Amino acid sequence: MATAELERGPSPEEETFSVVEENEEIEDEPQPPKIRETPEDIKQEAIVNTLAFHPKEDILAAGDIDGDIYLYSYSCTEGENKELWSSGHHLKSCRKVAFSSDGGKLFSVSKDKAVHIMDVEAGKLETRIPKAHSKPINALLLVDENMLATGDDEGTLKMWDMRKGNAFMSLKHHEDYISDMAVDLAKRTLLTSSGDGTMGVFNLKRRRFELLSEFQSGDLTSVSIMKRGRKVVCGSSNGTIYIFNWNGFGATSDRFTLQAESVDCIVPMTDSLLCAASMDGVIRVISILPNRVVGSVGQHTGEPIEEIARSQDGRFLASSAHDQLIKFWDISCLPNTRVSDYRRRKKKDGRLKALSSKAFGTRGDFFSGLLDSNEANGEEEEEESDEEGDGDSGSD
Repeated sequence: MATAELERGPSPEEETFSVVEENEEIEDEPQPPKIRETPEDIKQEAIVNTLAFHPKEDILAAGDIDGDIYLYSYSCTEGENKELWSSGHHLKSCRKVAFSSDGGKLFSVSKDKAVHIMDVEAGKLETRIPKAHSKPINALLLVDENMLATGDDEGTLKMWDMRKGNAFMSLKHHEDYISDMAVDLAKRTLLTSSGDGTMGVFNLKRRRFELLSEFQSGDLTSVSIMKRGRKVVCGSSNGTIYIFNWNGFGATSDRFTLQAESVDCIVPMTDSLLCAASMDGVIRVISILPNRVVGSVGQHTGEPIEEIARSQDGRFLASSAHDQLIKFWDISCLPNTRVSDYRRRKKKDGRLKALSSKAFGTRGDFFSGLLDSNEANGEEEEEESDEEGDGDSGSD
């Protein structure tokens, strides 16, 4: 009997205890960090008006309606997005932020009429121009290392020499707010878009105003130079994209109407592709000449988008909207996108093509059918408009 007891195996209770110990050991082992396709969303306490990517590092700046500026490092490793610092120096809504070309300085303008320059590494305010304009400032553009352009709510453009800290040019030719600005590679011609429905042309070398374009229906909300400097593209509040020939700024050479409530901001992806954000919360990819809606990279469902920005490596697009979220979208595939001149028949359901895994329709988004059906309602009209504007056919 004694020998039989010695040879007895472990009891059921002992086996259970052993399994529990093994499971605990497995749980105690460190799990590898989860790598995402894009960085996680960043939740804000207020609506973010403006975004800017650092030119060399994985850093994003955001300015909100309370006047606060935040600097984040972002990563595709889950849990690795970090707030580096925040600043509350602006007294009112921060309208625009922009990094210097070396990434060492962060410029910002505000409804409080001030221009601020901050040290990016230290997060400290270096320079403050308290009454840069007599009206709230809405637009900001770094022309080069020493030259800064600002535009205000009443259409005044100012050019600043940052070495001296004063404005060397102040011109008012717009009747409404300046929404956006762009400059050519030679730094000779500055373009402005305005709420009065015109595009302004300014000669920086001669420090003078050149001309205003013809009036368009609706506010011009954004301006970009594309097609290797041969075309200028403007977004508008009525959902139309206006195209100008370089040195033909007086009248549009083309126009392209989207089935969107507005085109509030545009960011070029390539010489021929741009991303356009709208009040309907959808970020569309648009081909310019041939004029096409290529698809969508993402959306803030039902929330107006305030700003989109492209990362320095061209991998991500960041967007901010009234849902108080900063979202990241994978746009790495866009440079390889080819748009044929041949127009294929549209699908009957009129769905926008999803160009990223997070775009609507790919994750069972409840509102995707509604958004897509809105697109479908006028796609035949949109195609007819495209065909009329696929070449430099002149203004209609």
